[in-house]
Amino acid sequence: MKRLFIANRGEIAVRIIRTAHDLGLETVLGASEADHEGYAAQLSDRVVAIGPEQACQSYLNVPAMVEAIERSGADAVHPGYGFLSEDPTFARTVEALGVTWVGPRPDTIALMGNNVSARAAAVAADVPVLPGSAAAIDPDADLEEQAAHIGYPVFIKAAAGGDGRGIRIVPTPDRLRPELRVAMAEASAAFGDPTVYLERYVDAARHVEVQILGDGRDVVHLFDRDCTLQRRGRKIVEEAPAPGLPDAVRTDMLAAAVRLGQSCDYRGVGTVEFLYDRGREAAYFIEMTTRLQVEHPVTEMVTGIDLVRQQLLIADGQRLGVAQHQVTCTGHAIEARINAENTAVGFAPSPGTVRDVRWPGGPGVRVDDGVTTGSVVSPYYDTLIAKVVAWDSHRDAALHRARRAVSEIRVDGISTTSSYVHSVLTHPRVQANDHDTGFLEHYAEPERIGAR
Repeated sequence: MKRLFIANRGEIAVRIIRTAHDLGLETVLGASEADHEGYAAQLSDRVVAIGPEQACQSYLNVPAMVEAIERSGADAVHPGYGFLSEDPTFARTVEALGVTWVGPRPDTIALMGNNVSARAAAVAADVPVLPGSAAAIDPDADLEEQAAHIGYPVFIKAAAGGDGRGIRIVPTPDRLRPELRVAMAEASAAFGDPTVYLERYVDAARHVEVQILGDGRDVVHLFDRDCTLQRRGRKIVEEAPAPGLPDAVRTDMLAAAVRLGQSCDYRGVGTVEFLYDRGREAAYFIEMTTRLQVEHPVTEMVTGIDLVRQQLLIADGQRLGVAQHQVTCTGHAIEARINAENTAVGFAPSPGTVRDVRWPGGPGVRVDDGVTTGSVVSPYYDTLIAKVVAWDSHRDAALHRARRAVSEIRVDGISTTSSYVHSVLTHPRVQANDHDTGFLEHYAEPERIGAR
């Protein structure tokens, strides 16, 4: 591997470029018209145009992306996260060019990209799953009997969904058919696939995930993360390790994640996601993400392992550079996502030119940023502009450092969520680790916690 094509943008493109340069690789950034002079483009060795500003004509346009890869002369492609990163057709097309795909095998992406087949794979690997339908729902079948057997409330989930998308909650039997029609329509519109399935709803749950790393033969875990602090399905704050997990639950969950990875000869980095039922003290598989996660820095901070570096080395044919007994978890890390949004008007996107920016620093603070002074924040893409990560010896100290770091952020020219995130980190229930996946939406909206 000598020349790496990066099929992404923003902070993750910057992140990949930096590690690629550390490894002595030449980088080529595929950039839309909106990003051709952006921060990532400034750092990359070369930039290749992939199309107009709209993602559907550039970052999601497989023919345009493939043509750019061929023009670049790259011998490897890193897809980042989002966009085409979990598209098995794109991965197969890249490999058909004779170019290395930095990620799992396309068949693995396809297997885990469908929640029904992923759930079946988890069951086969003896990974606990929530009670639910064993296969996709047949709308003409006796769904009422299935749902009653599972127990209300139930989830209706899109088979092709992920990251909290494509989910409807059915509280009572009379809502089953109406919610099914809505769920199938939403799944078809969002994912091009109306297939859905049933799963038990867990109230007051925690979202916990396990980072795994494999070389196609051996698989290790890199401990766990907590992603419970979410607003409308979008993660706001993540931390590692997951606080408050009973030792037995953590041990079983880590082992289950490794088993699932081994069952599909996993290659690269992947995340096995669980829902932790605090009442039952049990963790259940919900999905597997076959790419680099946005929140990967918290794992890097507590393990000292560069996940992007590992992705590149494994894709280049190297074996795992670490055995399970060599992976240690030290201290606690907290990540705060900073988005270009105006919290005063419903978290509306806040595009524009960044006139000036000051990111935090100091011991134990890391910033993965995608903008600098003069950067233009586009209205066409996700609003994430930076991730502020704080590490310290224990959770309370890491929280304190994270609050200090977020309070130092200054971005002029656009609105950001930094004040809101600081308020979340300051909330007594967050400090006491007494929150669940519905906490931010129901109890910590900006008007309730004083964010500007």
